[in-house]
Amino acid sequence: MARNDKGLNEALKMIPALREQFWSANNGVIVPGVNEDLNQSLERAGRLADFLELGELIAQDALQRDESCGCHFREEHQTPDGECLRNDEKFAYVSAWEFDGEASLPS
Repeated sequence: MARNDKGLNEALKMIPALREQFWSANNGVIVPGVNEDLNQSLERAGRLADFLELGELIAQDALQRDESCGCHFREEHQTPDGECLRNDEKFAYVSAWEFDGEASLPS
């Protein structure tokens, strides 16, 4: 899987629009079942909402990590042989992101 700056920025524009469409009352999505019973369709819809948020966070993290490392391959950062070009001096750490509300980027 290869990523690049342009594609990551496009994804970060698309995901909020998809999330807004998902939560819109007029989105055409029908979740069958009733709220008095175990509703696996509703559970799956909730997972989809979680995946939209996770996808956005992954794109933000990948955009911030300006290097290639393992499966986090950035097309802008590769050796002449097409291998990952790491930047351990700048990116040898573990990231932890905190949700600061829908209107703000994670910090």
